[in-house]
Amino acid sequence: MKLDAQENKNFRIEDSPVDVDAIKEAVRTILTAVGEDPDRPGLEETPRRVAHMYAEMFAGLHLAPQRHLDVTFPETYDEMVLVRDIRFTSMCEHHLLPFTGVAHVAYIPNGKVTGLSKLARVVEEVSRRPQVQERMTQTIADLVDQRLNTAGVGCVISAEHSCMAIRGIRKTGSSTVTSALRGIFKTDPATRTEFMSLITGPR
Repeated sequence: MKLDAQENKNFRIEDSPVDVDAIKEAVRTILTAVGEDPDRPGLEETPRRVAHMYAEMFAGLHLAPQRHLDVTFPETYDEMVLVRDIRFTSMCEHHLLPFTGVAHVAYIPNGKVTGLSKLARVVEEVSRRPQVQERMTQTIADLVDQRLNTAGVGCVISAEHSCMAIRGIRKTGSSTVTSALRGIFKTDPATRTEFMSLITGPR
């Protein structure tokens, strides 16, 4: 089952194919296992809330984000198109803790362009699944490159990971930066340098 296209702010649990009841039972088990009483006041609704949160956070598993790139417009423009500072929250698949940051996505058209908001929609939907940041970066770059048949694509993601900030080494404020370069972004140093300078330049 595929969810209809929608903004996350309009997410409806009724549209989700996620097994909410199974998640609720699992949360009750976890609460009991750590020594809590899932039936006490304050926790009675927690299993339902967590189930709804997971249904929303993992909605991207049931979406095809590449569909946003199906609408294109013929253009002779052959310079860089960049949408930067696309904010997202995703979920680390190792600890099921969120990582939050920004994505910068650029491409060089090859006869056609897409709407700028479509790049942000791709980032948003790809982010809504359990994953590692490295894979997320590659997925976004590959979708844009393949769907738009570009001359090149660059994707850079910078994010802070809860699994580093609140557990384990507990280093807050550290960020992880990943990049995926395709086509001319990878083969041409000048294009790569222009891309990097644009994403680090003044806001």
